Amino acid sequence: MSQKILLSAKEVNIILHRLACQLIENHLDFSTTLLIGIQPRGTHLAKRLAHILKTDYTIENIQVGFLDITFFRDDFRRSEKPLEANKTEINFIVEDKKVVFIDDVLYTGRSIRSALTAIQSFGRPAEIELLTLIDRRFSRHLPIQPDYRGRQVDAINNEKVVVKWQENDGEDLVLLEEKNK
Repeated sequence: MSQKILLSAKEVNIILHRLACQLIENHLDFSTTLLIGIQPRGTHLAKRLAHILKTDYTIENIQVGFLDITFFRDDFRRSEKPLEANKTEINFIVEDKKVVFIDDVLYTGRSIRSALTAIQSFGRPAEIELLTLIDRRFSRHLPIQPDYRGRQVDAINNEKVVVKWQENDGEDLVLLEEKNK
């Protein structure tokens, strides 16, 4: 399996700060905005963005939650092995709030469709936006586009985007891996 580095730790850091600034431009004080990381891979990105907003831009009232979409996926019964659910942690009211879904890679759009269905269990948001670190723009199965994107990547079907986080993998790194046929 061959690998290509798409983003180094320094580039990831720059992109995270740019995304944080774009969020500030659109949401100002975040009093009616909720950041919701899509489990499992969007959690690290959501936590990191919240940390940057609090420490570097002194935004105090950021509410961050994590949404498990396992049983809302359209393919959850098609797998040979049983799926393992993650924990949903939403300890605030979603009704009439602005929700920003956060995920590391936007690929087919199916995870976001699942998140749109799952969030309805917590109320009806006023609006929903999507922030993604990597947008694989030519792989979409559904008409879903990010409002905020870190980097657009043109990857073909036998290539996989792998996002590594310092907290989980010991380094910040984004790789493009080519699967062997």
